[in-house]
Amino acid sequence: MRILVAIQGHYGQRIGDNIRKYGPADWKVYFYTLPQDLPAIIDDADAFLPKELPAADLLISLGEHPGVAQMIPDMVKKSGAKAVIAPADNRVWLPPGLAKQIKRKLESMGVDMVYPVPFCTLTEKDSQNQYICEFAKYFGRLEVDIELDKDRIKRVAVIRGAPCGCSPYVADGLVGVWERDAVEKAGLLHHQYPCLSTMVMDQEFEDTLMHRAGLMTKLAVEKAIKGVKVAK
Repeated sequence: MRILVAIQGHYGQRIGDNIRKYGPADWKVYFYTLPQDLPAIIDDADAFLPKELPAADLLISLGEHPGVAQMIPDMVKKSGAKAVIAPADNRVWLPPGLAKQIKRKLESMGVDMVYPVPFCTLTEKDSQNQYICEFAKYFGRLEVDIELDKDRIKRVAVIRGAPCGCSPYVADGLVGVWERDAVEKAGLLHHQYPCLSTMVMDQEFEDTLMHRAGLMTKLAVEKAIKGVKVAK
């Protein structure tokens, strides 16, 4: 699979680097860096995009400005992407209304789009598109397998990791921890990495997106531990 990652700074760079590091060896991951200083309204995307972009099956938009999101249809045309993932780890970068507008535009072009809020909530069930599903096998909502040695964590294997790269860090940090403390410890490790989602209160979830991301990590660890106990 060919993936084009549109970035502006550290946020997108860290996610893109993690995809390259932990994604399948046959994935080809390309980056295109957009300028930080973009106008509020993009009248002419060609002023900020090259004539051609690397050919891609999947476009992942990781801009830190709504102007990047506005150019998603143009990036799709230039790359030939058949699917788009545009996460909202910060609503300022991708407001809900803009996300819906872009999704409708892409649908008219025959292109599927998902916008997980935040990125680490993505699952294979969120789309029937083959490229989004393929990506979500490896990155999105955390899924782990845990092995216990009596009441302590002996091993944590990451089945599907958070796109930001915190999952291996969380997994390593849980080894040796008492089973009863593992869920809260996982949430703490997630924040320490640190999480890239905003701490601004979100109206839809009545919580911050960082806390929502941390909850995904805690739920994954809790589910894995319960699975071990049921198996016994």
